[in-house]
Amino acid sequence: MKFVDEAEIAVHAGNGGNGCISFRREKFIPLGGPDGGDGGNGGSVWLVADENLNTLIDFRHQRVYRAQRGQNGMGRDMYGKAGDDVVIRVPVGTAVCNVATDEIIGDLTEHGQRLLVAKGGDGGKGNIHFKTSVNRAPRKATPGWPGEERELRLELKLLADVGLLGFPNAGKSTFIRAVSAATPKVADYPFTTLYPNLGVVSVEAFKSFVIADIPGLIEGAADGAGLG
Repeated sequence: MKFVDEAEIAVHAGNGGNGCISFRREKFIPLGGPDGGDGGNGGSVWLVADENLNTLIDFRHQRVYRAQRGQNGMGRDMYGKAGDDVVIRVPVGTAVCNVATDEIIGDLTEHGQRLLVAKGGDGGKGNIHFKTSVNRAPRKATPGWPGEERELRLELKLLADVGLLGFPNAGKSTFIRAVSAATPKVADYPFTTLYPNLGVVSVEAFKSFVIADIPGLIEGAADGAGLG
């Protein structure tokens, strides 16, 4: 599995449903008055931290997420159904930024933590709300409000679960290439690895861990010898 630490997605919350213009029509009730219901609220988009995820690779395949629109109001005082929310799972440690403003919206640091990133629009009002003492048959309703839309940048602040420490040319990079899809440079001279490389090892469905290939250590590294 390829390691990805940054991704951009677009989220679109659902629009609210429109309010309804309707009047009560029953036998022997000629002037029944308004009975148009409100539109349902649009669905929202949420991010949820999941400790079983380690990468943002899935967002390279799906970049746009849309929540459901609210249902329009109906006659007989029936309100429209609210749109379904969209829940997007991300790894624990994901920071969420608004691309347009570069503002940090939130930081998901605990398993199960939820973050609202796009709020659904409110439903419109039906004509039952516009009846007055001088207007008993209002022909007025309001449309639903649009849902929020955002371009988001997801940044994964990930620490490795396993670190490979050893002398130069001990085979650390070869090992990480064998157990993950990481492709660190491998050669027959010391200090081939200059920077830490991360790879993800898949154990089973939705289970994986991150392994880090650390540059080789030699005696005196703490004092600056080798790569320090």
